[in-house]
Amino acid sequence: PELCWQCKLLKMTNSEILQLDIWKGDWGLPSVDVECLQVLAYAKFSEVPLKINLTSNPFRTPNGRLPLLKAGLKTLDTVKDILPFFRGKHYNIDYVLTDKQCADVMAYDALLKEKLYPAIQFIWWIDKKNLEELVRPWYCKALPFPLNFYYPGRFERQAHSLMQSLYPLEDNINVIENEVYLKAQECLTLLSTKLGDDEFFYGQQPSAIDAIIYSYLAPLLKAPLPNPVLQNHLKACTNLAKYVSRISQRYFESEYQSYEKQRAEKTADKLRRNSESEFPNKRRNQILAAFVATLAMLGYALSTGIVKVSFVYPCKKILNVPVQDDEISDVPVEYILDDEDVE
Repeated sequence: PELCWQCKLLKMTNSEILQLDIWKGDWGLPSVDVECLQVLAYAKFSEVPLKINLTSNPFRTPNGRLPLLKAGLKTLDTVKDILPFFRGKHYNIDYVLTDKQCADVMAYDALLKEKLYPAIQFIWWIDKKNLEELVRPWYCKALPFPLNFYYPGRFERQAHSLMQSLYPLEDNINVIENEVYLKAQECLTLLSTKLGDDEFFYGQQPSAIDAIIYSYLAPLLKAPLPNPVLQNHLKACTNLAKYVSRISQRYFESEYQSYEKQRAEKTADKLRRNSESEFPNKRRNQILAAFVATLAMLGYALSTGIVKVSFVYPCKKILNVPVQDDEISDVPVEYILDDEDVE
């Protein structure tokens, strides 16, 4: 697919080239944003020739959001506008689907927006551990100054507004969290059952429903979340986890391989550093263990009589004096005399 894109781009004039501004990727993904991923996946599946710009700067867009598709003088910045535009250019991956399957695509799209999207917003922008340790630092690094102080707070406020609109009568954030996660888990289980052992949701080739589902599942699966409650449920749905990895490897090979290589190098470097830092302690422990073992063996030998220790004092002489007949024993008695007594 990558070669097809490049060949088509070379044949197009500047006015014909489609440019897509998106949030940059991480963790082996071409983008960390759900809508950007959906457009990218659909474009890859249908071989739309795109020039990708990793701007990570919604401030420069007409409506302050990404993705942004530039087609000549025309700009589109929502999925519901971009995908129909692709279809109008004869890049349609759903032409093999039946009417019922096309209706199912719309139904699943609505299901994910209702059940899974709120959970992703909660995980990203409301869960304090995820927000403070991963999400906010990531966006502060990705965005240029001073926008890195503005947009994370804006996205956080939008997530809280979403929760208030969904649960207007509930003030307990823990209750909201449990409810949001429960619905998301039910949604993931349903998707896992629907996929089964198939490669894609409708046969051997991807369709629009795969672009939609992949865009939701990939960030949830791949992000190194400090609080991975829902992520663990997704990993337990092994067919969904393999599904995400399969699409990443097949259609976003460069990002996937680069990330896996970096992970392998970091793991090897960590093991090497741990081995080097443990070497002095390891050597010390070996010496102590040998010393303790030696003491234990010596103590055992002494206690069992295998080894006897005799003390000989200097300047002493031993005289054997016979025992009288009326003594109990006929064993000679040894008297130890000083040298002065002998003289």
